[in-house]
Amino acid sequence: MGRARILILFLTISTVITERAECKKKESESPQYTVVHSESDFEVRFYRESAWMTAPADDISFEKATKKGFHRLFQYTEGANLNFSRLPITYPILTSIVPDAGPLHSSAYFVKLYLPTEFEADPPLPLPELNLQPDWWRSRCIAVREFSGFARDSNIVKEAEKLALSLSRSEWANSTSAESGYAYSIAQYSSHFKIFSRVNEVWVDVGGSESNGCRSSLLAAY
Repeated sequence: MGRARILILFLTISTVITERAECKKKESESPQYTVVHSESDFEVRFYRESAWMTAPADDISFEKATKKGFHRLFQYTEGANLNFSRLPITYPILTSIVPDAGPLHSSAYFVKLYLPTEFEADPPLPLPELNLQPDWWRSRCIAVREFSGFARDSNIVKEAEKLALSLSRSEWANSTSAESGYAYSIAQYSSHFKIFSRVNEVWVDVGGSESNGCRSSLLAAY
């Protein structure tokens, strides 16, 4: 009975924390995009120019790299910058993966936090010890696959493979772009305290522009 009560208390507290986090999330900014194509298992979006703060993470684990990178980014938003400015938390938390760029041919990770519009032109400089760097994105086309649950070392590659398979069967076969330098990225939208109905996405850059529906120049010619 004692364990049951503790479990109920834990779930109640988690629910309250999650509800508060979701309320804050609704008030938070996210990068702006337009959906230019949608299918049952993926969609293609055109993202407008945006600014991000990036934390390179030297770790062989996606989960550990994301946790450590976000911790530094959170410190930055709480005032660990040369202006002592506090920045609102935005969504998603984005972890970009570069295969074979880490130690012993492991993946390298770059954890990113979208900068609110009011800070994107001139973001506060982070404290040097945080090892953060701003990253300004040009407008781009991104193929996106949504998946639920927690983003783990054990499932992110499988989800990326599913997106790759979907793209290979679509008009975007062989149109992924290497311009960003990343193989793919994992976007996480849910609070860590949220257990159910979590939202994650796999992102991969594809060629093209909004004017041609984010199709590559080869596809746009037909």
